Amino acid sequence: MDIVIATNNGDMGGGEVMLLNIARALRTLGHKVTVVVPAQPDELLDAARDEGFTTLALPATDRKTYMAQLRAWRARNRNALLWCNGLVPSLATAGDKNRIIHLHQLPAGSQKVAYRLAKKGARAVLVPSHFMASRIKNATVLENWVSEVSTPINKSKDRSELAVGFFGRVSEIKGTHLLAEALYQLNQKGTLNYRLIIGGKAKFIAKASHNRVKDALHKVESSVTHLGWVTQNEFFQLVDCVVMPSLWEEPFGLVAAESMSARVPLIVSSSGALPEILGSDYPFIVPRGEVQPIIVALENLAHMMEHQDNELSDILSDNYWRWQENYSPDAGKERIRRLLQDFEG
Repeated sequence: MDIVIATNNGDMGGGEVMLLNIARALRTLGHKVTVVVPAQPDELLDAARDEGFTTLALPATDRKTYMAQLRAWRARNRNALLWCNGLVPSLATAGDKNRIIHLHQLPAGSQKVAYRLAKKGARAVLVPSHFMASRIKNATVLENWVSEVSTPINKSKDRSELAVGFFGRVSEIKGTHLLAEALYQLNQKGTLNYRLIIGGKAKFIAKASHNRVKDALHKVESSVTHLGWVTQNEFFQLVDCVVMPSLWEEPFGLVAAESMSARVPLIVSSSGALPEILGSDYPFIVPRGEVQPIIVALENLAHMMEHQDNELSDILSDNYWRWQENYSPDAGKERIRRLLQDFEG
């Protein structure tokens, strides 16, 4: 089957990471894949070309032009199944009956109106979690997946310090300021040094919100390492645990799945799909928007790691096999195979 995947953005984000995962799965299953992108930004274009995918770069540098050109191109090329990876290509091709809409975030505000127009004629609407499916009528769940993250089996461990990882957009909606405050209060106790390792940057953040996060991080600046944008393997080799204190309703949580594959302890807030990914009985799910539960969870983790607790080993093993069965590339490829089989049937 010929399948065209149209991107939402030209730069790389979680949705674009999943676009490449989907393209790999489709290619492995024997389908002919073409990736449609705007010419600028060109991060996704370069990444798709590096992996040998056929690409079509529309001469657009802004969203409005990209949408107009995508609609015009699709009017001339209707034979292939169109996989709209986000709301932008979905709205641009509204009414086309030979397409899939794949949403990676819940439509909010004016996006809700756009979604009602975009879904007209679509063969299916895909979402990455049951949480999102509970908010979008008649959506089909296609869980995200991630490649396995390799970490050293025996990390050299400084028992006087715990390296706490935060990976992603440095922002209030991701709870970066809450984690900084938790580490500030923990380090005031003086029993153990908690170092914050940040992989990622502030991106697409309002100035006032950015300043509040900056102020929170300033309180612990002597215990913060900013890595910038790094690979998952580079990040996970440096951390003892990962915290995802998100305030917004996470539609999935790629970092959570990566932590599970890496067998790295993980603390998440009860936001959106995060509890779904880990399982409702996972012991390190904390209330959203509160600092004190993060402090307690980190102290418990530090104690378990110091004493090489067998319970923690069992938790990490369970996480790994949950990733393998649900969020690994093999699991994702099988979901894609079944999805397209249903369409062909």
